[in-house]
Amino acid sequence: MAEQGQASNPPQVTPPAGSAPAGESGAAEAPIPTYPRRRSHKRLILVASLVVVVIGGVFLWLYFSGFESTDDAQVDVHLYPVSARISGYIQKVNVDDNQWVEAGSTLVEIDPEDYEVALARAQAALDDADAAAESLNIDVPVSSVDASSQLKFTSSDIQNAQAAIEAAEKEASAAHARVLEAQAENVKAQDDVIRYRLLLTKDEVPKQIYDHAYADAASDVAAVAAAEASEAAAQQAVQEAHSRLIEAEARYQDAQAGPQRVASTRAKALAAVADIRQKRAAVEQAQLNLRYTKILAPVTGEVTKKVVVGLNVDPGEQLLTVVPLDQVWITANFKETQLKHMRPGQKVEITCDSNGRSYEGHVDSIAGATGPLFSLLPPENATGNYVKIVQRVPVKIVIEPGENRDHQLRPGMNVEAKVYLR
Repeated sequence: MAEQGQASNPPQVTPPAGSAPAGESGAAEAPIPTYPRRRSHKRLILVASLVVVVIGGVFLWLYFSGFESTDDAQVDVHLYPVSARISGYIQKVNVDDNQWVEAGSTLVEIDPEDYEVALARAQAALDDADAAAESLNIDVPVSSVDASSQLKFTSSDIQNAQAAIEAAEKEASAAHARVLEAQAENVKAQDDVIRYRLLLTKDEVPKQIYDHAYADAASDVAAVAAAEASEAAAQQAVQEAHSRLIEAEARYQDAQAGPQRVASTRAKALAAVADIRQKRAAVEQAQLNLRYTKILAPVTGEVTKKVVVGLNVDPGEQLLTVVPLDQVWITANFKETQLKHMRPGQKVEITCDSNGRSYEGHVDSIAGATGPLFSLLPPENATGNYVKIVQRVPVKIVIEPGENRDHQLRPGMNVEAKVYLR
């Protein structure tokens, strides 16, 4: 206890020799010691330093935990290859290497003469098909009307021919009856002549009566001949009527085939229409081929060319590449441990190694798998044991509009990406 009391009490200062005690002299008191004051100042400085360090550590922790960064990041872009869609001779190249072009501008021109001739030939074939189709379209209604009217007329002709046959047969029957009558009259007249001749030889009748009977007999012979001729004519008329009936029936059968002819004409008209479509498609293809002689820029960007004047190119052969520098983005490969709080839409600061500039952007999306395909396989060491390796996941970062106005961000450049998580 004595030692503790001594330790806690301040050290006593021994007065110098030869000086009188304080009680005796009544002069000045002993001087105040300075050592304890210096010790309290050190304590205050130490405490303040610790507070500053703790506050600084908190702020540093908050700062560094507020973002994730990586230098494994590159500038990416979709390259647009420009190729020929037709074959031909390159007669003009309108751009140079690394030249800036606008979308739709003419980059390369192929000799168009062959395709102009092909277009003229296709157009002539189309005109010919149009004329043929128009003629067939006119023939279809005409053929239809003709077939209908012909069918009616031939049916009427058959009826008329049948009526004519009936009339001719009746006339032939009448003519045959007249022949029989004339023949009977002729037989009677011939008998009268024979009888009157016998009477005339006996002078029992006058010669005048005989002459009159002879004349009647001669007339009856002529009448028989005329009746027979009339009968023959009537028979001929019957035959002719039968012939007209046969002709009418043939025309009727031909007229019955009229609808089939109309259908055939209509089918030809439809085929002509199909031929027109085919020829029109050929014209459109020829127009497209002629348009393809001018190769246009698909997007706005910088050109890298591989073609020169004088080349003969084939369809699909790549001639140029357009790099749209206005559409670049950043592919940053973050460690999987850095993705816990990373979300699309978060602000990103991009620092370019080539010019030291900073660009603003935002997280667009996070890839669905790690970068290299082999990283999907479980890693193993030489002994076959599993070894955990932190994988990297590609994160697409889109640059804000206007940030790359000077086009200094080029595909393949290395950059540093810092994603602010708060």
